[in-house]
Formats: sequence, structure tokens, C-alpha cells
Amino acid sequence: MRNEGTHVSIHDVSPAFAREIEDALGACEDAGARPALLVVPNFHGQWPLDRHADFVERLCELQAAGHEIFLHGFFHEARGAVRSLRSLFAQRVASAGEAEFADVDRVEGEKRLDEGFALLESLGLHARGFVAPAWQMAPWVLAALAARGVRYAEDHFRVYDPVAKRSRASLVLNFASRTPARLASSALFVRAAHPVRGVLPTRVAIHPGDMNSAILRSEVQRVLRGHARFVSGADFFRARGGAPA
Repeated sequence: MRNEGTHVSIHDVSPAFAREIEDALGACEDAGARPALLVVPNFHGQWPLDRHADFVERLCELQAAGHEIFLHGFFHEARGAVRSLRSLFAQRVASAGEAEFADVDRVEGEKRLDEGFALLESLGLHARGFVAPAWQMAPWVLAALAARGVRYAEDHFRVYDPVAKRSRASLVLNFASRTPARLASSALFVRAAHPVRGVLPTRVAIHPGDMNSAILRSEVQRVLRGHARFVSGADFFRARGGAPA
């Protein structure tokens, strides 16, 4: 089956992780990949992007070199109480309390979308899509993105064109570094999923924590070396129409 290519992204792009992001960029460059940058406007409310001019300048340079910019939440932090099983999964299993757009109510969530896109634009960063932290989106998010003309979004299982109401199944390869058990199980999963990459459009998601583990840094490099053709997010919808979202 024809390999449609691999989309690579660096998550949690914030001045909080400037060194780790440069390390991840270096690993991607060595493999010939140009990763999308998932930018957080104010990571955990402590790293406002507009107060870190040197970091913003670096992002603008990367954008000019062809890196996609995606909005990645606003705070990358959930700020409400866990009120349901769905919320419990999003905040305790899928993330360490960082699934910001899983629980936020629509009024507040749309405000964060608008402020996030506006802030990036004011800094010269032209966001081409939105990826919710931990890939956890409340049901209203896709419709809100469509209303704002956003053409790319993703969760753990699919990629979306919200405007065209299309989606495609997609394999995502990523690592977890929170605990030794998660680290080992995620590395095993990525290795076991290798044969599937020729069947489904594949995404490789790199997190800053991956760069702080010698094991995961090596695994990231191994995964990138195993993919010969890299594509943009929009490429997932150029070859095929996709299913209704």
C-alpha cells in the first residue's frame, strides 16, 4: 500500500521549554523532517509568549523556513474540578491535569480560542490549525473551529478539516515520560505499531519531556529515521476526501 507520508509535530512549544524544543528540532533536522510547532500562548499561566521576544523571534524564523504553526490550547492546563468519568479520564489518564479543552465551557473556551489566535497573529505567527492539549476536545470544539475558518485539527485517533467537515483516521506515535511504566509501555506501543504506518496516515508527536530522557530521545530518533517522507497537516486531505467529521 502506498505510504502517504508522516506528519511530525513538536508539542508544548513555549519559552518554558526552549532548550528541549531546540533539541527536538535538531533531531527532526537530522531526519529531514520539518515539524509543525504547537504553540501555547501562556503555558500554565506563567509563560506569556508576548513577554519573551527572543523566543517569538525564533518561532518567526522557523515559520519563515516552512514550519507550520498550530495553536495548542491557551494555558495547556485544566482549571476546573473533575466532574465526570470523561473528565477523570482526560485529566488523570490522558494527561496530568492538562486537558484544557476537555472540560472548559463553550463561552470560556471560545474566548480562549479567539485570544489565542489573536495573540499569535499579533506576534507574526499565522496559526494554520488547532490541536487541543492531550488531544482531548469537548464536543463543541470542532464547530467553533469551523466558524473561525480553521482547516486543521486532530485528536488521538483522527485528523479533521473542521470547515469541510471531513476527517481521516490517523495513527499517532508519541511517548509518555511521566512514570517509568508509561515510558516503557509507550515505547513498546510505538515499536509494535510500526507495521501500521503504511496503512494509515501517521503522525509523530514529540513532547519536551522526550528530550530529557536518554531512552526516549533515542526512540524519537529511531522513529524519525524509520520514516522517509514527511508531509504537512493539509496533505492528509489533499490525496483523499476523508469521511464526514
